[in-house]
Amino acid sequence: MDLSPIFQQAFSVLWLFIPLLVLVYIFRTAWFKGKAGEFWVNTASRLFLTKNEYHLIKDVTLSTDDGTTQIDHIIVSRYGVFVIETKNMKGWIYGSDNERIWTQVIYKHKSKFQNPLHQNYKHVKTLHALLDIPASAIHSLVVFVGDSKFKTVMPDDVTDAAGYIRSIKSKREVVLSQADVETVTAQIEELRLRRGPITDLQHVRHLRQKHDT
Repeated sequence: MDLSPIFQQAFSVLWLFIPLLVLVYIFRTAWFKGKAGEFWVNTASRLFLTKNEYHLIKDVTLSTDDGTTQIDHIIVSRYGVFVIETKNMKGWIYGSDNERIWTQVIYKHKSKFQNPLHQNYKHVKTLHALLDIPASAIHSLVVFVGDSKFKTVMPDDVTDAAGYIRSIKSKREVVLSQADVETVTAQIEELRLRRGPITDLQHVRHLRQKHDT
């Protein structure tokens, strides 16, 4: 009995499932979740923040004394410079301002991750060192998107997806002139490293080196 047609049919079906399995794997990676969160913030910013009033700059990598730092989004306005760190997570979140490590709980599984406020603090300090504006004009904001819920009091400068635009618009004191806004926007565009996979790989390599030391 010739089983070749059966095997050929089985392999044909298998090859149909391989792209689906690859997509499922990609969708579950931290990289994809991060990009999906950044896409949500980018879309919300463009839809609900006036372009002439709020200047959005996304995926900004800057050189630092010890390597590079990567900022998800920067929004420049007369109400200040918003430095935004995005977290696409699900489950229960436990953390406070001063804790170095926060906790994510999904059912009975616990995961630890770096306090994103501390992570964003370096972004803020880097921008302050590069830009000729007061420190008070730079606002840190961490945005949690996805199906996550804080089980401790949500710290200041942290918001969920629903409160993101409201947090940005809550700052109404004019701290920069229109000329300052244009200058700062141009400076960031000039100082940022070229976007692309090479810059991303160099940044990841730098993070791994820091983790190993």
